[in-house]
Amino acid sequence: MEKKPKRRTRERILETSLALFNDFGEPNVTTQLISDEMGISPGNLYYHFHNKDEIIESLFVDFERGIEETLGAPSRRPPNVEDIWLFLHLIFEGIWKYRFLYRDINELLSRNRLLETHFKRIVAHKVNTARLICKGLVATGDMKATPPEIQALAVNMTVVATYWLSYEFVSDPRKKIDGESLSRGAFQVMALAAPYLVGRSRELFEEVSKNYLPD
Repeated sequence: MEKKPKRRTRERILETSLALFNDFGEPNVTTQLISDEMGISPGNLYYHFHNKDEIIESLFVDFERGIEETLGAPSRRPPNVEDIWLFLHLIFEGIWKYRFLYRDINELLSRNRLLETHFKRIVAHKVNTARLICKGLVATGDMKATPPEIQALAVNMTVVATYWLSYEFVSDPRKKIDGESLSRGAFQVMALAAPYLVGRSRELFEEVSKNYLPD
């Protein structure tokens, strides 16, 4: 069998850093810890990244590419409620993969200008995509909402999605955040739109809700 090529050191640094940032929080991880975890010298790490911020920015580039692609998908055709559920889960999967960015968001943005400007653009894109989704649902008769209500709803959905991990953490700081936490986040975002849904769309939401609400 043909042997798989070894991963390059740079790729391994990014992979290891992402895992450590996600598990322990970016402020608690040093370049020394990353090199120790990999079993390489600090000099080897610094050959590829001069400091921790360069590692963070490289990870952010990958995150931004994925989230922007996901945010663009619903605008390609009129969405239905099933599409929204899938869209939200894709969004939260991206958040989960790079969860350190969201858990430590205020700390990161306060000290990194690149992340500050790019994250601002991502948030604006989230609001715009949510607004387009709601307008599409209104056009298909799945939702009843005025333009001001749609704008407020789009902002609120973005706020919940962006800060859901922070809420989970402060609710129980000692509890390990897992994929189930993110599923609850997707449900809470959709719950904001529920009062505006009508007909079959509202029925579908009520049906899906049974998987998230206590008995």
